[in-house]
Amino acid sequence: MSKSERACLVCGIVRSLDAFVKQGCPNCDSLLSLQNSEENVHACTSPSFEGLVALSEPEKSWVARWLRIDGFQPGSYAVKVNGRLPEDIVRSLDSQGVKYRPRDGSVQD
Repeated sequence: MSKSERACLVCGIVRSLDAFVKQGCPNCDSLLSLQNSEENVHACTSPSFEGLVALSEPEKSWVARWLRIDGFQPGSYAVKVNGRLPEDIVRSLDSQGVKYRPRDGSVQD
């Protein structure tokens, strides 16, 4: 892991800062508009995360189901992402019918 790696605060995928800016998030870009926006990347990703899971077939993985990432794209995902989305982005997600569930371990089922 390098210091430039960040995890998406919504899905937990781990990518470099440059990859988020150039390509966005493969799971959440339609919601967060990270591509070509370093400001949004800094607001919606975190450089502080714990654990790393590499998934090649998320739909078949029990770990992906446990982390609630079984519907996402293959890649490397953080087990826990430290940080929260800004309130205005949470409201925007809510208005789009998306319930934000922090990946910092604070929400229990």
